[in-house]
Amino acid sequence: MGVTTFFKNCIFMLSILILLSSFLLNCVMAGVYAVGDQDEWSSQTNYATWAEKYNFTLGDVLVFKYVKGQHNVYEVREETFRSCETSSGVLAKYESGEDQVVLNKVKKYWFICNIVGHCLGGMRFGIEVKNVTNSMDGGEINQQIQPSPLENSCISQRWRVIGMFIPFGTGLLLLLLFNFIFY
Repeated sequence: MGVTTFFKNCIFMLSILILLSSFLLNCVMAGVYAVGDQDEWSSQTNYATWAEKYNFTLGDVLVFKYVKGQHNVYEVREETFRSCETSSGVLAKYESGEDQVVLNKVKKYWFICNIVGHCLGGMRFGIEVKNVTNSMDGGEINQQIQPSPLENSCISQRWRVIGMFIPFGTGLLLLLLFNFIFY
């Protein structure tokens, strides 16, 4: 194998590794939060208290789990949140029972359940989404509380996608790299 071929192969393998790394890094930066933690999206949870436990940042994902038909999720404006009246101010409706909402803007988000009596009964909360910062406040590191682990979290989903591109796992990738370098 000539020197030129060797360098081309190395550049190719390095490109693949950089692509895979950037694919995973984007996921690591975002948190996945199960709304209500173990209680999920139900009428037994104090969502104001739940929301105060976390620092939500751009790119995070809220996962609303509930029994389809018993609950729903509406993203609304603040006025609609306060009144629980959904004749106006509804930004998005989710009704699947396993809804994922990507927090893709720096702003205040407001969520309610629109089943009769649920919003007024407490199934509502607001959060403020901020830009990701690594700054220190008063000498202390601003650490984000870890979100509830989810089976379908961003990281596990991305590994499934990577697995489709590398059907035999990373062992094959390492074998190819070894082959290009030493042969």
